[in-house]
Amino acid sequence: MAGIAASISWLGSQLSCCHNNLPALALSLVLLALLLDYVKRRKRSSRWPPGPTPLPFIGNLLLLDVKNPHKSVQDLEKKFGPVISLQFGWRNMVILSGFKTIKEALGQNPENFVDRAAVPLLNLINRGKNCGGIVVATCDNGWREQRRFFVSLLKNFGKGKPRLEERVSEEAGYLCSEFKSKEGSPFDPQILIYRAVSNIFCTLAFGDRFEYSDNTFLKLMHVTEEFMKETIRNLPQLIAAGSWLSYFPGPHRKLQKRYGDISIILKEIVSEHKKTRDPTFPRDLIDAFLEEIDKAKGKPDSSFNEQNLINILVDLFMAGTETSSSTVLWGLLNMVNHPEVQKRVQEEIDEEIGRVRSPVMEDQLKLPYTCAVIHEIQRCADVLPVATPYMVHRDTEVGKFVIPKVNQNQGGHT
Repeated sequence: MAGIAASISWLGSQLSCCHNNLPALALSLVLLALLLDYVKRRKRSSRWPPGPTPLPFIGNLLLLDVKNPHKSVQDLEKKFGPVISLQFGWRNMVILSGFKTIKEALGQNPENFVDRAAVPLLNLINRGKNCGGIVVATCDNGWREQRRFFVSLLKNFGKGKPRLEERVSEEAGYLCSEFKSKEGSPFDPQILIYRAVSNIFCTLAFGDRFEYSDNTFLKLMHVTEEFMKETIRNLPQLIAAGSWLSYFPGPHRKLQKRYGDISIILKEIVSEHKKTRDPTFPRDLIDAFLEEIDKAKGKPDSSFNEQNLINILVDLFMAGTETSSSTVLWGLLNMVNHPEVQKRVQEEIDEEIGRVRSPVMEDQLKLPYTCAVIHEIQRCADVLPVATPYMVHRDTEVGKFVIPKVNQNQGGHT
């Protein structure tokens, strides 16, 4: 440590002497950055997970295939095992890979992984203080407050109006009708499934569904889909990058534009709700959130504000629609590939319920095979290549390694 202190002291003297000599100043700054990077890596404990040697400044970014991040993880797992340490820039991250490791970490110590990690580049799309939305919000940026709100909203949703389950069943009927209207002609089911799932979120957020041909609905679906594609395509870069990358060209610039397109549509819908809402009878998420905004007036630290409402609506459509649609598509694909399973599911439903009505949640005990098939589809569905990052709030043991408090913990790859 004495040697490091002496080096820093020497660099300080050099910086003070060469403020008029730009090349010398630049060289001194580079040496200082390299020294700080070295000091940062020396602080790791003996139980820090293994991983590839990081390069100065960029860390292990070059090892990550941004188009196939899961394959990069598979290659690293073969060399270092299921608990891998990486450095992206100056940010330390730990990747958990494989069912056994993830189950051990999240099953034995789930409370240690509840904190969300900050994603600096998302601040460029209005995700600043108290505006973190819900999906990538940190615990000190409104996540807990919004989680309580959503739990209460879903619990009370449907009082005095159709329950969410009934809305799902209704939308499934519209989707089946669209399928039947094709009359045996080839078509891409992804488009219709995406619209059907989006419509379910519309009933929660806006209080009503759209016709599949509605112009506003189609525009919202298009900009949301484009935003989601850009996000998934560049998710590893967005997670790994530091805030300093915001000054350079990159995928975050496209995200800014896509986000602006979505915001314009959602702000118009929120504005219309303001004109027509009855504070004593909230119709949907927007009405309920506007009521919370009224209650939070005079509380500058509250996450109930109009910008966060827009962010939450974006999260709802982007994350909710994409993951749910992907799961349904995987289910459809598996049913097509396994007609014997499809036949047995239909036989069980016909025998226990008939074709007079649709299955409901209360029918689960009557449909063990159908429920097992649904669980298997959810297990096999490849929804995202990597999970969003979490952060441990206390030293956490995983296998024979320890993830120290505050360090980033990358969601497990399976």
